[in-house]
Amino acid sequence: MILKELKIEAWAGDKTNCYIVQDENSKETMVIDPAGNVEKIVEMLDILQAKLKYIYLTHCHGDHIGGVKELKERYGGQVIIERKDAENILNPNVSLTTYIGYPNLTLEADARVDDGDLLHLGDLEFKVIHTPGHTEGGSCLYCESENLLFSGDTLFRGTWGRTDVPTGSFEDIISSITKKLMILPDETIVYPGHGKSTMIREEKPIYLELKPRLL
Repeated sequence: MILKELKIEAWAGDKTNCYIVQDENSKETMVIDPAGNVEKIVEMLDILQAKLKYIYLTHCHGDHIGGVKELKERYGGQVIIERKDAENILNPNVSLTTYIGYPNLTLEADARVDDGDLLHLGDLEFKVIHTPGHTEGGSCLYCESENLLFSGDTLFRGTWGRTDVPTGSFEDIISSITKKLMILPDETIVYPGHGKSTMIREEKPIYLELKPRLL
């Protein structure tokens, strides 16, 4: 597997992590959360000689979807998001697109996914994990063969995603993390929507033992 991480300035907050994942043999490729700066994304896709199959959105917020429309127009690909947030990307009061700086962004998903659905890039398999809490339709992508998880804004290094946003819920996000993510293998590498990567074993004490992360 080829994995590239691009830091995208989507608004005044933390840069958004946009991930490009490719099956080396087939060149089938997925872009996760193209927040903007599409030229930078396209440049990397060209270098990889990518066959863009999926544009996957971990949730509906404007700082994760700002570049979707342009990327699809330039490179194709199927826009995929969890079912509930497929509706929320149509509502600027939930997607916060106006607040973030995309007042005229109109976007519609090509396909909706549910918890447990599988996506394939060549021989790579990714499992959709519905993780409500940051938004009601937030989701993560887990690849068992590569021991990695794309966690969107659900799980970060040392903390969890904000819940003081429309459709957010503290109870839901803690439940999603403890019941769906902390059960993954300890060696699973977590690639979040912002900030640095981490591992499941490094985050477990926070949620299972109520201990703060020290480093």
